[in-house]
Order: sequence, then C-alpha cells, then structure tokens
Amino acid sequence: MGETSAGDLPFLFAVILLAAYGVVCVYSASSYNAEVQYGDALYFFKKQLAGFLLGLAAMVGISFVPYEKFRRAGLPALLVSLVLLALVFIPGVGRSNYGATRWIGVGPVTVQPSELAKYGFVLFTAGYFAKNPARMRGFKGVLPVLGAGLSVCVLIMLEPNMSVTMCVGAVMIGMIFLGGASWKTLAAICIPVLFAVPALILAEPYRLQRLSAFMDPWASPKEEGYQLIQSLYALGNGNLFGVGLFHSRQKYRFLPFSESDFILSVIGEETGFFGVLLLFAVIGFVIWRGFCIANRCDNFYGYMLVSGIMLVFAVQSALNALVVSGCIPPTGLPLPLISAGNTSLVVTMAAMGLVYGVSRHNGKGKIHRIYQ
Repeated sequence: MGETSAGDLPFLFAVILLAAYGVVCVYSASSYNAEVQYGDALYFFKKQLAGFLLGLAAMVGISFVPYEKFRRAGLPALLVSLVLLALVFIPGVGRSNYGATRWIGVGPVTVQPSELAKYGFVLFTAGYFAKNPARMRGFKGVLPVLGAGLSVCVLIMLEPNMSVTMCVGAVMIGMIFLGGASWKTLAAICIPVLFAVPALILAEPYRLQRLSAFMDPWASPKEEGYQLIQSLYALGNGNLFGVGLFHSRQKYRFLPFSESDFILSVIGEETGFFGVLLLFAVIGFVIWRGFCIANRCDNFYGYMLVSGIMLVFAVQSALNALVVSGCIPPTGLPLPLISAGNTSLVVTMAAMGLVYGVSRHNGKGKIHRIYQ
C-alpha cells in the first residue's frame, strides 16, 4: 500500500463541479413544475441542494478510509442490496409511482435500492476476483459473479426497471472483461444476453409500445411517442448556443420528468449543442481520470473496485444521453450527478469519494496484471 497523498485533485474537483452544476440545472428544469405541484418553486432545488451537501460530506469522509477496508464488505453489501431490492415488494414498505415499485419509504424519506445495488454488486465482484484472480481463467470461476449479477437484475426487472437492469448487466460483463476473462468465457455470457434482451422486450406490452414509439414517435404523438418528441423539440430549440440558462420552454410541463430522467433535454435547450458538448467533456474527463486511477493502482482489488465504479458512471451517462437523443428506446435512467434524485446523487458522490480515496492511499505503480 502506498503512502497517503493529496490524491487525484482534478478528478475530485471535476466530480464536485458536475454535482454543483446539477443543482443549478435541477432548479432551472423544475422551478415551474415545483410551483404548480407543491406551491414552492424551490422544492426540488432544496432537495437537490441537501443531497449535494450530504453527498459532499459522504464523499470527503469516505476518501479518508483506506480502501482495503472495503474488501470484506463485498458479500454483506451484496446481501443488503438484495434484501433492500426485495423490500420494495412488501406492501406498506415499497412505494409505487407511474406503474413501477422502485422505492422504499420510511415516513417522508424514500430510498431507491437499485441505486445502492449497482455499487453493492461492484464491491462484491471486486472482492471476489481479488481473492483469487486466477479463477478468472475458467467459466466456473465467474459463476458466483454471474449469479450475483443475475439476482440483482431479476429483482430490478420485477420492479420493473429495464434501464437499470441493462446498466447492471453491462457493468457485470465489463468487470468480467477487465478482470481478464477469456474470449470463450465472454462469448458464453454475451450470446445468451443478446437473446434475452428481445425476449424481455416481448414479455411486456408496454416495452413493445416504447419500442414502437422509438421507431416512429409521430405515430403516437400524444401517447408513447410524446416524451421523445418533446425531448427532440427541446434539443432542436437549443441549436448551437441555446436559449439561455433558466429560459427553457419545454420545462413548462411540456416535457415529462424534465428535472430527472430528461434533464439533459433542458440542458440542451438552454445551453445548446456546445453546452452539452462541454458537459460531456467534463463527464468524459471524470471517466478518463477514474480509469487512470484504476490503472495506477498497486493491487488488483483497487483496480477492480475503481473500474467497476467508473463503469457504472460511464454506462449510465451513455444510456441517458442515448435515450434523450432518441438513439435507443425511451427508458427511465437518471444522468448521474446531474438529475434530480437524492439517492442517486448521494450514492454516486460517495462512490466517487471511494475512487478518490483509492488515489490518496494508492501507490504510483501500474497495476500488476493477474497472470503475473
């Protein structure tokens, strides 16, 4: 273990910058809706600001903990994640909204277990592979990770939440790949997944409707195609330089979920193509610095831990952008660090604090790969 240092400060500052910018964007995208629904234009802003401050405290606090202490937390984190995911189906505990049961409610406080489960799975996988890296050579060695990943995916799919299911599945495959699995093992995993995705779409009528709306949103402009059309209106209205911060028109109850899943549409309208380009340049910088931290790690556990966290962030950011721009069928998935939602914001910032902590407590040598 290397001596404690200042760590990767550019990474830290970029994460805080994104989260702070998200607070501003949530205010812009939600002020009108908040005034209409709650009689308080600052309703979502105050919640996001509280989440930012709590996430900042968690991020700083967790960065001071030597990351090796999390090695034994993998299995408990996975089990807690599975229990929380199961609790959403218990009447009186789970909270439903828009036909989905994805939250646990305790009084006025709600928590979305799927946000925790993504990182619980990462902690488990990193610890499991690090205990005996050579087990990655055979298919049997990755079976526990497949079992854990599929268990998480099944419970999330039952909510239903296909977008987060896809995110967890992609992270699972990505971690197996980065861990050094053979191409035969990857093929044995990926081929069934390719067949499973269309089967899952066919299994639920509403997913077929969303797919149809994606193919031709103008066929149902007031129903399934409505959200995508309004998103494209917002992005088109933004042009190159946008209509100006706080001046979006689509946020006036034209675009559903303008402060959460589709906040990128409002950002595109207000800041234009170059504003979105700059935003994703910062997101790309965070991803790049994160994988640099993983590559410099002097042990396999730290390498897998950071890689898994950055995969979650990268996959979720990419999926959100593809949905908002109409490149893949619409599905509910927040833009990490930006979209409204305290569970997502606090958990993501805490995970980024763990990455920063690895850079603080980590040596400067390049990772020793598992077969050396």
